[in-house]
Amino acid sequence: MLLPPPADFLASMPSVLPPEAEKAARVRAMFDGIAARYDALNRWLSLRLDQAWRRRTIRETDVGPGDVVLDLACGTGDLSELAQAAGGRVVGVDFARNMLRVAAGRGVRAGLTQADATTLPLRSASVSVVVCGFALRNFVSVPEVLREAARVLVPGGRLGLLEVDTPRGEMLRWGHAVYFRCLVPLVGGWVSDGRAYRYLPESVAYLPDEAALLDMVDAAGFARVTKHRLTLGVAQLVTGVRK
Repeated sequence: MLLPPPADFLASMPSVLPPEAEKAARVRAMFDGIAARYDALNRWLSLRLDQAWRRRTIRETDVGPGDVVLDLACGTGDLSELAQAAGGRVVGVDFARNMLRVAAGRGVRAGLTQADATTLPLRSASVSVVVCGFALRNFVSVPEVLREAARVLVPGGRLGLLEVDTPRGEMLRWGHAVYFRCLVPLVGGWVSDGRAYRYLPESVAYLPDEAALLDMVDAAGFARVTKHRLTLGVAQLVTGVRK
């Protein structure tokens, strides 16, 4: 084997992943700290593919006029904007106040609310679509978040979970590791917060594997659960329909 395993790249560096008891507070503080430059770095680091993936999320969840859309962990409002453009009425929820401030400053026309994803300030069966972009690995308990998403969705409501992923092929995995685990922290450190942009690649460790994630979505009350691999497997979109 000519190439070193991808996992070896950062093995010599201490992990920046917080202990479980501190995860919520540390992640909130981190996103508050990087909110101002978050959009620009997302565009540059993803080669603008992040916007294509978000558009795919809105298409796959069939957002249209008459839909009430919850953008869960909405950040600076990218998915909210796309859902509005498709005709949806949007509520954006995030636990990082500075992210919501940036969204409001950009003119995102959604009901923006600071809240925890496990205790949403919404009535049961009050929304028709729930979308979530690149946030699953930041939640303390993915099953709790999925159950709460199911609670606020009407029967037949649609779910779209957009997240990073790891390509299957060896060469693709190696190249992805170099980019995601080496270049992203380096550029993030130059432009914003190096510790935060080390956390973001490392936090993939919090993601359930494919089978476990699909089982979690099913167990939370969703049918027709499907994983869509995006751009050679560097991102994933999991969709489902509320039973």
